[in-house]
Amino acid sequence: MQLTKQTDFAFRILLYLGQLPEGELANIKAICEFYGISQNHIAKVVVKLTKLGYLASVRGHGGGIRLAVQPAAINLASVIEDFETSLKPVNCDTPPCRIAASCQLKGLLFEATNAFMNTMRQRTLADILPKQISAASSLAVEIK
Repeated sequence: MQLTKQTDFAFRILLYLGQLPEGELANIKAICEFYGISQNHIAKVVVKLTKLGYLASVRGHGGGIRLAVQPAAINLASVIEDFETSLKPVNCDTPPCRIAASCQLKGLLFEATNAFMNTMRQRTLADILPKQISAASSLAVEIK
C-alpha cells in the first residue's frame, strides 16, 4: 500500500510540529524549507489538518500553527483515514475484472491492508516522535 502525497505531507507536518516545545508556533514557510516541499501543497494540508482538529492556527503578526491536541491523542490510523480517499488495495470493478469471482489475490490484499491499518490503530503520533533527544535539538540537527 502506498499512501498519497497528501497523507505523507500530513504526517510530515504532524511530526514537525510534534517535536516543537509545547506551545511554540511554526509557520508553513519553515516547514516547507525543512522538507523541501512546495508551500501550495503544505498549505492545503495544513488547512485540512486544522479543519479536522489536529492543528490550531494563530493569525496575525507572530502567528503560526501548532498541534491542537497532545501527540498521544493523534491516532495514526485516523490520520490515514482522514486523508486517503480509498483504502481499497485494488479496484476489481473498473474496468470489470474477468477473474474477480475466483480471484484469491484480492482477498490477500484486503487482509494485508486490514493488518496494516490494525497496526496503525495501535500507534499514536507520540509513539513515532524521537525519544532520545529534545525536540528543539532534533530539528536543529536535521536542519543543518
